[in-house]
Amino acid sequence: MATPRTKKAATAAKTETIEYRIPVWRFALVLSVFVSLLLLVAGRMGYLHLVQQPFLAAQGEQRMVREESIAAVRGDIQDRHGEALAVSSPVMSLWLNPKLFDADNALKLASSLGISSKRLIRRLKKNRNQGFMYVKRHLPPELAEKVLAHKFPGLFAETEYRRFYPASAVTAHVVGMTNIDGKGQEGLELAYDDWLQGAPGQQRVVKDLLGNVIKQLNVSAIAKPGNDLKLTLDLRLQYLAYRELKAAVQVHKANWGSAVLLDAKNGDILALVNRPSYNPNNRAKLNAKAMRNRALTDMVEPGSTMKAFTVAAALTNKKYNASSIINTSPGYIRVKRKTIRDHKNYGAISLTKVITKSSNVGVTKLAHEMGADKLWSMLHSAKLGQATALGFPGEAVGKLPYPQQLDKLGLATLSFGYGLAVTPLQLAQAYTAFANKGCVQEARLIMGNVQVPCEQIMPASVAKDMSEMLETVTQKGGTGTRAKVEGYRVGGKTGTSHKVGKEGYQDSEYTTVFAGIAPISDPRFVLVVVIDQPQGQEYYGGEVAAPVFGRIMEEALRTLQIAPDQSQDFHVAEVSP
Repeated sequence: MATPRTKKAATAAKTETIEYRIPVWRFALVLSVFVSLLLLVAGRMGYLHLVQQPFLAAQGEQRMVREESIAAVRGDIQDRHGEALAVSSPVMSLWLNPKLFDADNALKLASSLGISSKRLIRRLKKNRNQGFMYVKRHLPPELAEKVLAHKFPGLFAETEYRRFYPASAVTAHVVGMTNIDGKGQEGLELAYDDWLQGAPGQQRVVKDLLGNVIKQLNVSAIAKPGNDLKLTLDLRLQYLAYRELKAAVQVHKANWGSAVLLDAKNGDILALVNRPSYNPNNRAKLNAKAMRNRALTDMVEPGSTMKAFTVAAALTNKKYNASSIINTSPGYIRVKRKTIRDHKNYGAISLTKVITKSSNVGVTKLAHEMGADKLWSMLHSAKLGQATALGFPGEAVGKLPYPQQLDKLGLATLSFGYGLAVTPLQLAQAYTAFANKGCVQEARLIMGNVQVPCEQIMPASVAKDMSEMLETVTQKGGTGTRAKVEGYRVGGKTGTSHKVGKEGYQDSEYTTVFAGIAPISDPRFVLVVVIDQPQGQEYYGGEVAAPVFGRIMEEALRTLQIAPDQSQDFHVAEVSP
């Protein structure tokens, strides 16, 4: 039995509070660890904010700030009066980031742009891992803004410039065109690409994670516009020449045609047209053949237009004059194994008549009496068989055989325009000698280019005699009467040459040419018209090319307000008081 003392001791034991004592060293260790961590974090924060701040700021900017290109406006191309031939208009190009774009929006996006949804989806799958893909380029700004209003994730826009050609097909061969990136591809757009394109600028912008521009910071480099290019072309004359050439090619169902109009005084190309042509504003159906600037790139045998230079060479050597007699009887001449014929037996005729009637026999005899050196020297000094100084892409050099290459037959055929090859522009340039007192003036297409002094290739008296001889071609009895212009004295020379085929010259395929000057009293213009392979009953230069010459020259003389010639054919009506 427990005693009272024992019970009291047990109760005291139960109620006794047990005291735990933490060692001081352990508390100090834990506290020091926490303090160290706080100091480490504070030190790191101070290091990042004070020491590393410039580096971190730069890294942040690299992830948010971007350098974007500012498109430069390409320079305009203008005619001599400032009329626009090529201009750049602002457009919008839409692109997207396939990683951010929701493919479910493809149908709606395609519908908004009027493009194939299947093609868009196919392109999205193909470029799924890429960060950039053009959707559609060169959209009108209004349409682009409507599409952007849908706020498709991953769809963005950039400003570009689209090239527009107001004169379309009329000046296409001269001006050329650019590609979708604004790089010159044809014509002067290609030749003067560096001059026209300008230099793009740079600007810094802030973008969010989705690539949207949220802030424009500054412009680091201002876009420099391209330089304008002013041509010697007169758009009025270009239009009328194109109209007449187009009609002639269609009527005669010809392969192609070219016309070149020069200012004889300074060599300025006032009009240069070709058919067929193309529309540089619509490239859905481009034809390579239609894109050829045939006035500069295609060579032809000029035919009887060379007879003017053969006669000029004879006159220059002072052995002949305009009245000198050449016996062409019996209407043909045998040279080696070939027979050279006239259309009929003209008998004994003057040098003027040789030009008027376009006598093959007459110029053959002249060439044989002169020799190859003298004839070649005249043709070479007229810059035939030599590239012009235009610097035009793809321009043909031409062909003029050396005297050593010419036998009697080769010399004979050269005298009436076979055996050499020239471009329509080269022929027009050569004919400036007859309009410019015996001085050949180099053709020029760019206003402001240094004008090369003309080269005297024949005495002024010979050039005057030749211009009067050429006038007889357009008068009664001549081969080019259809080139006549009412109210003006006009001169020129017809040319008809057989085309070369697989088995030599073709009997039924021709190239027709007319080269002439006007007005004869004070020559101002040189015009060359070439119609290749006309179909039908008419195929001579006087029937096909001469009428085109007459219509273009008439319009040019009146458009530029050249005073009509005063001659016995014109009478002033007397008005009674």
